[in-house]
Amino acid sequence: MIDLKKYKIVYLATPYTRYPTGIVPAFRDACTIAAKLVKAGVSVYSPIAHIHPIAFHGEINPLDNDIWVPFNVPMMEVSDVLLVTKMLSWEVSAGIKHEIEFFTKANKPVYYLDVLTMEVYECS
Repeated sequence: MIDLKKYKIVYLATPYTRYPTGIVPAFRDACTIAAKLVKAGVSVYSPIAHIHPIAFHGEINPLDNDIWVPFNVPMMEVSDVLLVTKMLSWEVSAGIKHEIEFFTKANKPVYYLDVLTMEVYECS
């Protein structure tokens, strides 16, 4: 079993733009998963939980990748591990693909999270 508590910062990758029920439910679901991880003692950073309210309350387009992709780079650099959440549409998410490539290139671990069981595992 993978113990995420051993990492200083876990970067949580969740789908957003192409989430089948929309970006507001994507935000809510990302927050719910992040909260479960926090309750389990994991220091997690969720870009969706962080960016979504900033975009809406700051009147910034939440889908403008020219703003948000560079904004997330410093957090990816300081995070120790990527946790890809297997939510609906995760496999077609350009953002998650980018995050996986970034962490892989940086030789940082990439793990996957089953949202039903909250089980963390390595990609086989």
